[in-house]
Amino acid sequence: MDTFQPDPRAAMDFYGPLFGWSFDDPTSMPAQLEGEYFAARLGGRLVAGIGQAPPLSPPVWNTYVRVDDVAQTLARAEQAGGTLLAGSFGACSDGRLAVVADATGVPFSLLQAGDSDGARVFDEPNSWAMSSLHTTDADRARDFYGALFDWELGPVPGAAFSLWRRSGEVVAVMTATDGAVVPPHWSVNFAVRDADSTAEHAMALGGTVLMAPMNTPGFRNAVIGDPQGGFIAVSAAVS
Repeated sequence: MDTFQPDPRAAMDFYGPLFGWSFDDPTSMPAQLEGEYFAARLGGRLVAGIGQAPPLSPPVWNTYVRVDDVAQTLARAEQAGGTLLAGSFGACSDGRLAVVADATGVPFSLLQAGDSDGARVFDEPNSWAMSSLHTTDADRARDFYGALFDWELGPVPGAAFSLWRRSGEVVAVMTATDGAVVPPHWSVNFAVRDADSTAEHAMALGGTVLMAPMNTPGFRNAVIGDPQGGFIAVSAAVS
């Protein structure tokens, strides 16, 4: 995942201190886009990216699904009712990416990673933990992602969300929404050691707390807004 922001350097000033990220020197965005892109690192390993949002576009966090071949996946996506929104572009030196709307209209990205993609860190404090689809049409979303990626959707007893699995491994989360309070979108969630202190730190850095820290089975969660209006979820495991 990565985020496109109206002012990438201002976003670095927020997310860097919040999560302890460092940033590589800027690289150029794909030829079809303009501006700089900064790879974010945690302990020397890739953890995220911050790029220049197109003019007049709001800040957004993007979820990418890694695929073997972007072109072949795009063909399957269209057959399953999806729509190509942008791409495909060159990425990761020798990889490719594309932006797709699923059959319900929610955008996400495909990434065909190259050999130079590098080591990544995830599911550790201050790194990506999961992505969650909030959708108004759970049945159509289930059919689309199942056909495209062979994901299987199953309920979680007593929970308001379902889990997607592939070959038995959890790959994503899905939550049904009426589209009013929570609009359809793919959200990103970061693991943290302490959700309360992370929320307080975000406010001290000029951000906002959209959902105050609250408990769910096994986790304490919050939703944070950055100073430019992008938002993320954070979760801390609790015993």
